[in-house]
Formats: sequence, C-alpha cells, structure tokens
Amino acid sequence: MANGGGAQPCDLVTVPAREGLEAVDLMVRLLNGTGPVLHDRNGDTLGFLVPPGTAERWDVPGSACTPTYGQPQGVGRPPVTGTGWLVPPDGCVPQATPPERLRTALRHAARLLAAADRCQP
Repeated sequence: MANGGGAQPCDLVTVPAREGLEAVDLMVRLLNGTGPVLHDRNGDTLGFLVPPGTAERWDVPGSACTPTYGQPQGVGRPPVTGTGWLVPPDGCVPQATPPERLRTALRHAARLLAAADRCQP
C-alpha cells in the first residue's frame, strides 16, 4: 500500500468482526474509548489503528498486526483499500488505540464470546 501524501505511519490490528465489535463495545463502555476502527466491505473483519511499532510486540491469538500508513488524527479516506470507517478518526477519541487497551479488550471479548457460545443450545 502506498503512503499517501503526508500520511503518518501506524500499525493495524485485524480481528474477526465478532470479536472486534465486542472489543469496541467494551472499550467504549469500560476502557475510556477507542481510536479509529476500520471495517472491511464484507463485514468479516475489523481493523484497529494502533501506534507504529505495535506489530513488533503484538501477541494476541486470533489477530494480526501489520504496519500500514494512515493519519489517525486526520479526516478522510481510510488508510487501507477496501475498507470504511466503523469509528472515524474524528470521533470522540481521535488518536490511535493504545495497544494495552486493545489487548485487554480483545482478551475480555474472547472470554465473553466463549462463554456465550457454551450457553447456546
């Protein structure tokens, strides 16, 4: 992906939509919000913009973290082709999501969804 004029580097954590939506909900309700979040056009995955360098230390099973280019504090097109904004950068928390906050939310989301799946008939 090309670095558009003036875009700042960031990393992108990609997760399945179900876990990602639960994590967004947890962060908004309990963890002081989330930074910009992307969705793919098919609705299969969500992508959380996180600070550059996160990919080197990312260790959450079921997710991937890769470097990309974007401008978390800018308004405009998403930094990844074929995506749209679920939480745009001009939302209530315009900065990239802190990796520890996202890690915590994804781990809680996985536990909640596993418990819900066990309760299904």
